Amino acid sequence: MKFDVVIAVVPYDKECKVIEAAKEVGATGATILSAHGTGIKEAKTFFGLTLELKQSLLVTLVEHHITQQVMKSIYDNLDMKTPGNGIAFSFPVKSVIGLESQLSAIKQEVAKIYF
Repeated sequence: MKFDVVIAVVPYDKECKVIEAAKEVGATGATILSAHGTGIKEAKTFFGLTLELKQSLLVTLVEHHITQQVMKSIYDNLDMKTPGNGIAFSFPVKSVIGLESQLSAIKQEVAKIYF
């Protein structure tokens, strides 16, 4: 099996929506990290203080054949074409260990597609 990592950086209040969108199309879970960052536009200021909005970084390991579906589901459900709603990207994973608890669900999904 081939796997990819899908990473989504989204506003904190939208992290549940990302997880739901990914699971709708076959993802089995996600790791959520607290994050902050900067983009093309500067953060808003309030009385000279920089206001950084809390963000979440979601890391999801998915079987390669559903990577694009997961990315599209996240994009559509979060309306990512609107600035400030986050970004998502993916990359291939060379090797994976520790998936025993999720392997049966992944195999069932693969079987539906290929058999």
